[in-house]
Amino acid sequence: MSVPGRFNGPLSSGNGGYSAGVFAALIDGPAAVSLRSPVPLDRELEVEREGDGLRVADGETLVAIVEPAAELDLDVPEPVSVEEARAASASYRGLVDGEFCRCFVCGRAREDALGVFAGAVAGRDVVASPWTPPSWTADASGEIPPEIVCAVLDCPTYFALYMHDELRTSFLARIQVRHDAPVPSGDELVAIAWPIEVDGRKLHAGSALLTASGTVLAVARALLVEPR
Repeated sequence: MSVPGRFNGPLSSGNGGYSAGVFAALIDGPAAVSLRSPVPLDRELEVEREGDGLRVADGETLVAIVEPAAELDLDVPEPVSVEEARAASASYRGLVDGEFCRCFVCGRAREDALGVFAGAVAGRDVVASPWTPPSWTADASGEIPPEIVCAVLDCPTYFALYMHDELRTSFLARIQVRHDAPVPSGDELVAIAWPIEVDGRKLHAGSALLTASGTVLAVARALLVEPR
């Protein structure tokens, strides 16, 4: 298996959420994915079974560990309306240059980015962005595949964790997603994220993808780590 080059997060490696979504699909049932090193692009990766889970490797380099997990139990904040999400997105803090400027989900410098530009919602400790899934992201049934959903749930967690602080470097280390309902192509949705806990260099956040009426379609819990 491999991660195609168009699905980058940092300039030269795979988007963490997308990659984790691809890896999670390799086992049946709920799975948590721990990313141990940058995910190579357009390179054949090796998958080895380890107990009930899997190891994904690039030669001698461990890329990810996929583990079966209990169903994700996470409280989702009150919904954010499409109008609130549009207003929040206007304050998006993503940069036009730097390591993540061409992320396929949230990169300002990329014309074909998914456009998930999460900004702070006024009066709340939540970031949000409207998102209309483009037709190319849909599978043959017209639904958005889990790896795209996972990517959309990943990027807003970063901006939620630094909502009231300077933006610092951190990387997705672990994520688990719960898919509650099919995500349709073409409908305007709302992606939200919120901070959960900060423990030194370890930062925990939640995220969710909602319909315009507030129905939860998918939920994620993410761990980001700031490098030493």
